[in-house]
Amino acid sequence: MGQTTRKIQVRDLAIGGGAPVSVQSMCATHTQDIDATVRQAELLRKAGADLVRIAVDNPKDVQALAQVRKQTKARLVVDLQENFKLAEIVAPHVDKIRYNPGHLHHLDKHRSIEEKIAWVVAIARQNGCAIRIGVNCGSVAPDFLERYKGDHVKAIVESAAWHCGLLDDLKFTNYVVSLKDSDPSKVVTCNKEFSKRRPDVPIHLGVTEAGLPPDGIIKTRIAFEQLIPFGIGDTMRVSLTVPFENKDEEIKAGRQILEDIKNKRFVSVPDFGKGLNIISCPSCSRVENGDFVKLATDVKQMTAYAKEHKLTIAVMGCRVNGPGETDDADLGLWCGPSTVTLKRKSETLGTYGYMEVLAVLRQRLDELINQPSQHL
Repeated sequence: MGQTTRKIQVRDLAIGGGAPVSVQSMCATHTQDIDATVRQAELLRKAGADLVRIAVDNPKDVQALAQVRKQTKARLVVDLQENFKLAEIVAPHVDKIRYNPGHLHHLDKHRSIEEKIAWVVAIARQNGCAIRIGVNCGSVAPDFLERYKGDHVKAIVESAAWHCGLLDDLKFTNYVVSLKDSDPSKVVTCNKEFSKRRPDVPIHLGVTEAGLPPDGIIKTRIAFEQLIPFGIGDTMRVSLTVPFENKDEEIKAGRQILEDIKNKRFVSVPDFGKGLNIISCPSCSRVENGDFVKLATDVKQMTAYAKEHKLTIAVMGCRVNGPGETDDADLGLWCGPSTVTLKRKSETLGTYGYMEVLAVLRQRLDELINQPSQHL
């Protein structure tokens, strides 16, 4: 077992310091639909969610969040995403704030990262909020990508470690860190490397964009089974692409994985991940068209004929994560309100309606398969 991390508090929930690994999920409803968001927060809480994350992108979302807070017992987390300036009006209504180091450069370009973090930390401290430093493979801070060009894992680890140092310098210790990727092996490597650097810091585990079950659950298990038994991981999420009404599947899957690890029941899938890899983000409130989940399912079914080919197809559900997190895929689809943008790596191939994009995707997939390399 690894060294015990320090204990932090999210309201009455202890994370780290030998506390049980906590399980969390995220509402898939539109935050401004207060009744639906409350229902889903309670669904997740009753399924065993220790934390429930809600997306907030603008002041109207914050107004709705204030009403949600009054109507649920769930411990609430908010992701600041590209708008860290919402922290001041968000913090009074939540128990934990997550910021992404790779999104801090979008606003107030005249202010340094250190100044922005000091401001967020002061607000968290004033409101009794915990913080998650959430580093994501698809949105690593540009300066770290440039500094460690060619070593994506090192860029992720160094970004996380540097931000931990900023919070430490501010004498703020009530924080966790996450280092996420859609590739389970990179999740394992990143978290092992970070744990060596900062064995004291509690870690939130996740395989981002794990995709549709059962594959999404298997990917997550592959990573968690190589970390949690060795004392790495204090809280976690299983990120699945599922219909909005089935979000509690994430909690059930997470609880089952923890139970299996406790009882030393490990998955054995020696050939998993050697062929076609479908990644898709978990359904959340940023999804602008509910057909995203159906499209992801259709893509998986349609591409089954290519399962022996080592290719990655990404299906992303919104404009926040879609553009950047499809850049590494052989073929990527990011979904808007009425159209889907099809990409080959970072190149945009075209924009299509939901009903027509599958046929174009198949054509492009056949072109890749028929290339001399064949990606086998």
